[in-house]
Amino acid sequence: MRLSIHTVGRMKSGPARELLDLYSDRCAKAGRQLGIRDFSVREYPESRAVSVAERKSSEAQAMLTGRGDAQLVAFDENGEDVSSSDFAAILRGALDSGMPELAFAIGGPDGHGQDLLEGAGRTLRLGRLTWPHQLVRVMAAEQIYRAITILSGHPYHRE
Repeated sequence: MRLSIHTVGRMKSGPARELLDLYSDRCAKAGRQLGIRDFSVREYPESRAVSVAERKSSEAQAMLTGRGDAQLVAFDENGEDVSSSDFAAILRGALDSGMPELAFAIGGPDGHGQDLLEGAGRTLRLGRLTWPHQLVRVMAAEQIYRAITILSGHPYHRE
C-alpha cells in the first residue's frame, strides 16, 4: 500500500518544510513493517480562476484526476472529529482491505471543491480551529506517522 498527501499550493523552504520532510521520512521508514511501500506528498498548483467557486472546482478536479486509484480522505473544517487511535483504525482498515493507495487531501486557502468532498471516502478535520494549509500538511504527516506507530506498537503515542 502507498500513502500520500495531496495538497494545493507549493510549500516554501523553512521550518514547516523541514518538519514535513522529517515526518515524511519517518512515515516512509516506519511504515515498511506494516506493508506501506511508499509515502509521498504531491503538490498541485493553486488555481488562478477569478471566483472562489471556480478556484475550488478547478483545484478539486486536478486532485481528483491526479489521485489515480487512491481512495481519498479529505481534511476539511466541516469534517468529522476523530482521535489519533480512530485515525489509526482508518489506516488499519485501508491496509486490511488491500487498498492500493490512501491519499489525504488538503485544500488551498479557499478549501475543497464540492466534487472532491463528494469523491472522498471520508472527511476529517483537525479540530475546530482554523489552520494555515501549510501547517496542516505537517500536522497530517505527523498524524499519519502517529497512526503507523500505534499500529506497530511503538511507544511514540501515549494515551
